[in-house]
Order: sequence, then structure tokens, then C-alpha cells
Amino acid sequence: MPGIFYPAVLVIGFAAMIVGANIFVDGSSFVAKKLRIPSLIIGLTVVSLGTSAPELAVSVTSSFKGANELALSNVVGSNIFNLLAVLGAVAVISPVPVEKSVTKRDLPLFIAVSAAMFFAIGGTALFSSRSIKMSETVGTVSRIAGAFLLVGFILYILFLIRSAKKQKLEGDIKLKSNLSLPKSIAFILAGLALIVGGGEAAVYGAQSLARSFGISETLIGLTVVAAGTSLPELVTSIVAALKGETELAVGNAVGSCILNLMLILGLSALINPVGVNLASVCDTLIMLGAGMITLVFALTSGKIRRIEGVMMLLAYVGSVVYAIVR
Repeated sequence: MPGIFYPAVLVIGFAAMIVGANIFVDGSSFVAKKLRIPSLIIGLTVVSLGTSAPELAVSVTSSFKGANELALSNVVGSNIFNLLAVLGAVAVISPVPVEKSVTKRDLPLFIAVSAAMFFAIGGTALFSSRSIKMSETVGTVSRIAGAFLLVGFILYILFLIRSAKKQKLEGDIKLKSNLSLPKSIAFILAGLALIVGGGEAAVYGAQSLARSFGISETLIGLTVVAAGTSLPELVTSIVAALKGETELAVGNAVGSCILNLMLILGLSALINPVGVNLASVCDTLIMLGAGMITLVFALTSGKIRRIEGVMMLLAYVGSVVYAIVR
């Protein structure tokens, strides 16, 4: 029995990644300001990458170690958590207004990429007449697919920057402190060290925990690891809702989902092709459904209402129960 050792390693890993992400964002933002990089670019790159750094650390570390089940399930599970649990919780606190750009551009992009991924990794296996075990490999996210995802993400970021500059939506990001340049660089290095070290600890703890209890890495990655690495998005969105800034929640959640799916999974597949079992195919379909539910709720009234938030939370609980039962 693992006792409290493996869970403790997992929690320490999560904590290190979250602290490291905050330090990394602070240091990088100040350096970018010093170099006169536009605030918009800082927000779209440094800050968004900072909040998704835990997912990046876990998935990339898993790929290097050949733990492909954990790399994929972490991305898919984090996206399901962001859309259903994070947005659901925020909507329960206060109805969440959704900008038209999210319903016309960002959510449709996420849904399109999710659908393409579902069919590319063997989604048709769900409709096969042959009996297939959940642990059986039915597809692969190849290096070529990873390269396409990365290129697509770069084009998406460039398009966002171009669109925002045309609409003059740039705003200044307030720095938490007036750091010196050497101290900022030290923050960046310390943040990266905590993120990488935390990722190593989280992967080790998750794998060991799964082996100790005889459960799959897919289930651990989909639930415990996914929720743990999504804590920055959850905390950021709930704090924004409590301060009455609920419009930030959708952009934070949807932006992180796109980054997870295109950048993190793309990079992971480029390092080491990701084998996909039938369980992960099912989870990808749930992720696609979560994106469609979010889009439908956002389109009906221009916002996600409290009752819809409750429905999203119940849907997330249902997805977790299904993952455990199967």
C-alpha cells in the first residue's frame, strides 16, 4: 500500500507547478515590458502559457517517459474540467456573459479540432461490430499530427494578434511589483525549475498511485491529474467571478482548452507519438460534447446562466463517474 507517500508527492508536484507558474508569469511579464513587447502579446503568450504550464509540464514529461496514456488523458481531462467544472462553477456564482468572438471563433475552432482529432485517432472504433476492450489501442496521435497541431496553434495566435491590433483592444497588464531585470530573470529561471520539477513529481506520483491501486493511467490522468493541473484556471476564474469580472472566465477556460489541445498535445506527440486506447477515444468524444454544450448555452442567451452552470457541473460529475465505472 502506498500510504500517504504517493498522494503527497502528487500534491507537492501540483503545488510546485502552480507556484512556479505564478513566478514565471511575473518575471516574464516584467521582462517583456522592459523590452517594450505589446501587452496584448504578453497576455496571449506568457500569461496563457503560465496558467497552462502545469498541463504542459505533466504532458511533456509523460511523453519523454513514454507514459502516453497520461499525456493524452491529462489534456483531454483538463479540457473537460475547464469547460464543465470551471465554467459551471463560475456560472453558479454569477451568470457568465460570452463575447461574440468566443462563439464565432474560439469555441467553433476548439470543436472543429476536437472533432477532427476524434476521427483521426480512431473514433470509428466506437461503432465497430467487433468487441474492443477499453484498454486496447485503436489509434495514434502521430508526429505529423503533432506538427499540424503546433502549426495550427501558431497561426491561431498570429490571427488573434492581428485581429486585436485592428480593433485596438490592447490594454496594459499591471505588474505586481517593480522588479529589477536580474530579479525578473531569476524569477523566470526559478519558475521554470518549479514547473519542471513539479511536473516530474506529479507524473511519478500519478503513475505510482495508479500501479499501487491497480487502476489505469488513463483514469488517473483524466481525473486527479487533470483537475490538479487545472487549478490555476479554476482559481483565476472563480476569483474573477467573485470580483464581478465574469467575462474573463470564458476567455480563460476556452483559451486554455485550445492551448492544451493544439500546443501541449502537439508538442507531446512531436516528442513521442501518442498511442490512443478506446477509453481515450470515449473521453475525446466527451470533450467534444463539452465544447458543444458550452457553445449552445452561450448562444441561447449570450451568457451561461446559473441553471446551465448547475447542469454543466452535473455533467462533469457524470463523466467522472462513467470513467470510474467503465
